[in-house]
Amino acid sequence: MMGGHHAASGAAAWVAITASTPIALGLYPVSDVGVITGAVVCAGAALLPDADHHSGTIAHSLPPVSEAVTRVVGRVSGGHRGGTHSLVGVAAFTAIAWAAGQLTITTERFGEVLIGPGILAVLLISFALRALHLTNRIKPWSWFASLSLAALVAVSAPEEWYWMPVCVGLGALVHVLGDLLTTQGVPLLWPLRVRSPRWVRRHRRLPFDDVWRSNGNIALPLLGNAGSWREWVVMAPVDIYALVGVSWAGLNLLGVDTMAIWDATTGWFAAVFGAVAGS
Repeated sequence: MMGGHHAASGAAAWVAITASTPIALGLYPVSDVGVITGAVVCAGAALLPDADHHSGTIAHSLPPVSEAVTRVVGRVSGGHRGGTHSLVGVAAFTAIAWAAGQLTITTERFGEVLIGPGILAVLLISFALRALHLTNRIKPWSWFASLSLAALVAVSAPEEWYWMPVCVGLGALVHVLGDLLTTQGVPLLWPLRVRSPRWVRRHRRLPFDDVWRSNGNIALPLLGNAGSWREWVVMAPVDIYALVGVSWAGLNLLGVDTMAIWDATTGWFAAVFGAVAGS
C-alpha cells in the first residue's frame, strides 16, 4: 500500500475508535483535541513499519535523523517487509511508545512535561506530513511544522499524550493489515517464517497460492499490487472519512453545534430518500 494511503488509514482508524460522533465507534473516547492531534500522530504511526526501508517515506521525512533511524531498523528487522511488518513489530512499536511516556521532566512553569511522547510526536507528525506531500520541497519545513505541532500540544494540553501507546499500536497495526491486503503480503508471524511447500509453488493456479507466499509471507490480496486502481477505489472513502472526522472535532472546538448539522443533514437525506421511494 502507498505511503499516503497508509497515513490516511491510520487517521481514519483513530477517528473511528476515539471520536464521539454518530459516524464513529467511540471505543476509546478522547477529547476533540485528542481526536485531531491523534489523527495526525496515528497517520504517522501508520508509516512506522516502513522504518525498515532506507529509501521510503520515513527516511526522507526528517533528515538526517530519519535516515539514520531507518538504517538501524532495517538491519535489526531483516530488511523491508521484515520484522516491522509483523505482530511482533506492532507490539515492539507499542512498547516503545509506552516507554517514551515514562520520560518526563518537572518544570516550575509548566509542571510535569512529557518529553518522551513529545519527541515521539515530532517524529510521527513529520512522517505524516511527508506522506501527505505537505513537506516535500522545503526540508526545514518538516522540522518547523513537526516541532510546532508537538510543542503546541505539549504546552497547551500535555495530558493528551496518555493515549500515545494506543495511537502508535493502532497505526502500526493498520499498516500491517493494509499490506496484508496486497499481493506481496507480510511476515505476520515473524520471526517464524514458514515457506510454502514446493508442491504449492508448482501449482500456481491454486487459490491459496496467493495467500501463502513462497517467501513465507501471508496475503489476502484483495487490493492487488500496491498502488493499484482497487487500492485507490477503496481508499477514497477512507480519506473522506478521516477528513470528516477531524473536521467534526475541529468544529466542536469552535463551538459549532455539530449534532444540529448532523440531524439536519440526515433529516434531509431521509426526506429525499422517502420522496424517491414513494415516487
